[in-house]
Amino acid sequence: MMGNFKRNIFDYIIYVIIILVCILCLYPFIYVLSSSLSSPDAVASAKVWFFPVDFNFDAYKKIFEDQQILIGYANAFYYTILGTLVNIILTVSGAYPLSKRRLRGRKLMTILITFTMWFNAGMIPFYLNLRDLNLLDKRITLIIAFGCSAFYVILLRTNFQSIPEEIEESAKIDGANDLTILFKIFLPLAKPAIATVGLYYAVSRWNGYFWAMLILKDPKKIPLQVILKKMIVEMDIGEEAMQSADAILSLSKETLIFATIIIGVIPMLIIYPFIQKYFEKGSMVGSVKG
Repeated sequence: MMGNFKRNIFDYIIYVIIILVCILCLYPFIYVLSSSLSSPDAVASAKVWFFPVDFNFDAYKKIFEDQQILIGYANAFYYTILGTLVNIILTVSGAYPLSKRRLRGRKLMTILITFTMWFNAGMIPFYLNLRDLNLLDKRITLIIAFGCSAFYVILLRTNFQSIPEEIEESAKIDGANDLTILFKIFLPLAKPAIATVGLYYAVSRWNGYFWAMLILKDPKKIPLQVILKKMIVEMDIGEEAMQSADAILSLSKETLIFATIIIGVIPMLIIYPFIQKYFEKGSMVGSVKG
């Protein structure tokens, strides 16, 4: 009886801790959302704590009237979707051959790829290399220059190695070649791992702003994250968003920044539930060694 009582007390303590952690994780998002839906006076006077004060959608209306923000939003989708597709293709193309024991020089290739995870030329030589190749201020640069991660190649290679060799041998007996085995056997079986790696790539693409800020100079090519960085760090909202006296009365730079942050987060919040089942299955990708 006493054991059950202690177990119940322990369970309640765990529930309380989990609830507190959830509140700590969710509160910043709730605060930003509430501030974006509140009046400038309420935000400036720190009246917003949890729920919106003087509820309105003025900040979101102004954002969707600002052409620069809309262009940046479209660019962010372009770089994320196309870039993630290129990432997955290159990662699978590197991981699949490395998972085959019959590949000559396999260990040396693995060592060289792993070596780049800790040692690289550095930021300045990388930038100079892009400049010498005439790749600055071009959309394709963000796609191909960051097309593959050695870390994810190793993870996916290890996942491919965990697939029993007997399956591949039986497919070869039926006349399947390497491409058929890859597309018909390995990719379907590794779908959770590929979805997990793809999610990591997509989040990195969507949140990336540093190299986009250095490489791209044309305002029509920069993604939303670079615009958001300018808004937060430089408090540079732009002429179109704050052009009228009525806008100044109903908006502030803070409410516009908060609204832009929410708009930037929404795509990841929408996508994650659809791939959550794959993420749960692939969360241990690379932990099984063949």
